[in-house]
Amino acid sequence: MTGRQRRLGLLLAGLACGAVALALVLQAFRSNIVFFFSPTQVLAREAPATRSFRLGGLVLPGSIRREGDGLTVRFVVTDTAREVPVVYRGLLPDLFREGKGVVARGQLRADGTFVASEVLAKHDENYMPPEAAAALRQARTGQP
Repeated sequence: MTGRQRRLGLLLAGLACGAVALALVLQAFRSNIVFFFSPTQVLAREAPATRSFRLGGLVLPGSIRREGDGLTVRFVVTDTAREVPVVYRGLLPDLFREGKGVVARGQLRADGTFVASEVLAKHDENYMPPEAAAALRQARTGQP
C-alpha cells in the first residue's frame, strides 16, 4: 500500500466517522423536537398520533371542570374554529383562565382527548404565545 493510498483510506475513514456522528446528532435532535399544532391542525390529523407535541389556543370559556381528586382538570382549547378537549393532572399556572391563551404539551389519545403533561399560560395582560397567536390568526383567516 502506497502512502497516497494510506492517506486516502484515512480520509475516507474520517469522512465516514463524521457522517455517522452527524447522523447521530440529527437523530437526537429530531427526537427532542416538540412541534406546535392548533386545534384545527390536530383535528385534521396533522399532529403526530404517537409522539408528544404542543397544543395551543384559547381556553374555551365555561369549559374548565375540576374532578374530585382536586388535581385533575378538564378544559377545552380552541382556535375559534375547532376545539380539542384537554385533561391535565397537576397544578395549573396562576394565570390560567378561561378565554386566555394557553400552550399545553402532551399527547393525543385515541379518543381525541389531549393528555397534557405541562400547561403554560400567558404572563401578562397583552402577551399571547406566538404560536397560539399565529394559530388563532390562521383559524380566523383560513390562510397559513
